[in-house]
Amino acid sequence: MSQGSVIVIGAGLGGLQCAYILQRNGYDVTVLEQGAQIGGCLQTFRRKGVEFDTGFHYVGGLGEREVLGWIFRYFDLLDLPWKKLDEDCVDRIIIGKDEFRLPSGYDNFVDTLSRQFPSQKKELRRYVDVLKKIGSSLRDDFGTGASIDYFQQSAYKFLCDTISDPLLRKVVSGASLRLESNADTLPLYEYAQINNSFIQSGWRLKGGGRTLVERLADGLRHMGGKILTGVKITEIVEAGGTAVEAVSDKGETFSADIFISDAHPAVTVSMLKNCSSVRSIYKKRINSLKNSNGVFTLNARIKEGELPYENFNTTLHGSDADVWHSRGKSYMISYGVPESGDSATTIDILTKIDWKLVSEWEGTSPMLRGKEYEEIKEMMARRCIKAASQVIPSLEKSIEFYSTSTSLTYQDYTSTPDGSAFGINKDWHSPITTLISPQTPVRNVLMTGQSLNLHGILGVSMTSLYTCAEIIGHSKIKKQFKA
Repeated sequence: MSQGSVIVIGAGLGGLQCAYILQRNGYDVTVLEQGAQIGGCLQTFRRKGVEFDTGFHYVGGLGEREVLGWIFRYFDLLDLPWKKLDEDCVDRIIIGKDEFRLPSGYDNFVDTLSRQFPSQKKELRRYVDVLKKIGSSLRDDFGTGASIDYFQQSAYKFLCDTISDPLLRKVVSGASLRLESNADTLPLYEYAQINNSFIQSGWRLKGGGRTLVERLADGLRHMGGKILTGVKITEIVEAGGTAVEAVSDKGETFSADIFISDAHPAVTVSMLKNCSSVRSIYKKRINSLKNSNGVFTLNARIKEGELPYENFNTTLHGSDADVWHSRGKSYMISYGVPESGDSATTIDILTKIDWKLVSEWEGTSPMLRGKEYEEIKEMMARRCIKAASQVIPSLEKSIEFYSTSTSLTYQDYTSTPDGSAFGINKDWHSPITTLISPQTPVRNVLMTGQSLNLHGILGVSMTSLYTCAEIIGHSKIKKQFKA
């Protein structure tokens, strides 16, 4: 017998995971996706027959008994064609002309970096011990609020208090395209969870985000769940304090007992515009929260046999760059896993982008934004290639073709305001304000996704558990995932 009907709005990772959990627990779930393709930030696209990822590059903590591995086991995702990154170098950090390697494994991390910073070994040990402690708390929290203390501490202060060498502080936080490293606001919890997972291990996925999304969707459909694309929900209708139906831009209605929105919280609030139980103070709070920066991405196809595949990521910083205070440009280089052989087939180069640079074209159609917009993209593409050529000298002549995207592209395809790459910025000064509960003022409408608790694959996966725990109970979901 069905536990009830559920409508999930948005087929991003969080929406699909919530649908999977609830369908597995006896609910009748339908996922509504506004685009033609499911996956949200994990969408892929094709150019000249070559497939590129949009937002998926690597994940951390996927090994046995590691933070993401035990979650993905539940979703039957561990037998996908994962490729483990080099244990002695998950991330290569270049600062000016100096090179450093961030390996996986707590002891390996300390030993490797202490060879270049011998006087800092005790400090490095304390650093990884704190990250490990906070990371291990993830399995015991499940939305109970046990981690709130770490949300109330500054990541930057922790870093300065723990590591005395300014250069080493830059190195350990050098993989800066993982998160919004803001010295004034970033909570210790967010910094520790993300970086701890990559100290545990790093992984790429052959086929990219599409491979993961298709497995989740197939599992959901196999259990009887439904996914409909091309359905853009614009309003959730309330009656007597309870949502009764979702309405599309074409006037279609979808009734259910429970509604879950995988859209950005501000987008979700816009759907609840006529709900009497959603007070203006709640709407104002959600709409006033600041979004993190977006990302400019260059996706390059590499000529056959021109470059060797590198099984690690590289982040480049100028000698005067300061990621904690937004000074100087930084770039991340990430290789796609080749279908066969040891030669690179695709390379992505990413750098943060100011929304103001592209905001004047908001509301225009992709591919039809005019010469000035294309010139901005080409200017940034040249900068990315020039920066990456510092470590790949033959890169430019090895590129067969490339495609580019901005935060505006990201907004168009994921409906994320400002094309934010990491969702809403969390602030350790006011965690109660910037941490958003899955429960909305409408009792049977919930939210999920990276803006609520923690961003990225790990954060979205954990948030899907928190959201579903509001429906089926914290103890039940905790028991299922820890089994």
